[in-house]
Amino acid sequence: MKIALIGYGKMGKMIEQIALSRGHEIVSIIDVDNQQDFDSPEFASADVAIEFTSPTAAYGNYLKAFKHNVKIVSGSTGWMKDHGDEVKKMCTEGGQTLFWASNFSIGVAIFSAVNRYLAKIMNGFPQYSVHMEETHHIHKLDAPSGTAITLAEEIVDNLDRKSAWTKGTLLTPEGNIEGSDKCEDNELRIDSIRRDEVPGIHSVVYDSEADCITITHDAHSRKGFALGAVLAAEYTKEHTGLLTTSDLFKF
Repeated sequence: MKIALIGYGKMGKMIEQIALSRGHEIVSIIDVDNQQDFDSPEFASADVAIEFTSPTAAYGNYLKAFKHNVKIVSGSTGWMKDHGDEVKKMCTEGGQTLFWASNFSIGVAIFSAVNRYLAKIMNGFPQYSVHMEETHHIHKLDAPSGTAITLAEEIVDNLDRKSAWTKGTLLTPEGNIEGSDKCEDNELRIDSIRRDEVPGIHSVVYDSEADCITITHDAHSRKGFALGAVLAAEYTKEHTGLLTTSDLFKF
């Protein structure tokens, strides 16, 4: 398979290594300093482009790739609020293909399935309050993380006593606490921590007077995310439309 990389940071370089090890060819690498290569024949020849950039750049990258009818696998978060409807229309009515996920880790896909199932169980036990906490490296710009939001939305969908998630506290790399741990009874609070080079830790906590139940996914490195992105690219090559991990992993 011919793969183009959009974004060549730590994730992009790891995706490159895994793609090559699985027998794929990298035909184009686009970063901030060579945006003109979106219009190159090498980029247009790609079966799939894998995009990991920033919330501000992602949507524009999609448009540039779609211009050449190149399918995209993307792990960029933070763009959906402003452009989600437009991207969905391009994929459902405009013939384009985007595989988007807030997290490509196989472990997170399993964790997500457990999260949904636990929320369904907890729907019958209102004595348990629930909140979430996510921890990431100091370079991460958005908070809460896209993965935390996805997990929170799954809980809201399956737990009647919660109707929305809300941003809680943020512990900054400097040790300052921003935000508040106060929220309405119907809101699911997500607290965030930014420290060191943590790839990603997500915890869901159900607490009662009697006991506490916590489920946690702790990423050891970015390797799991990179492998998942390449698996998604292999899937996307043979499929069309708006795709996500529930299409790839049938849990």
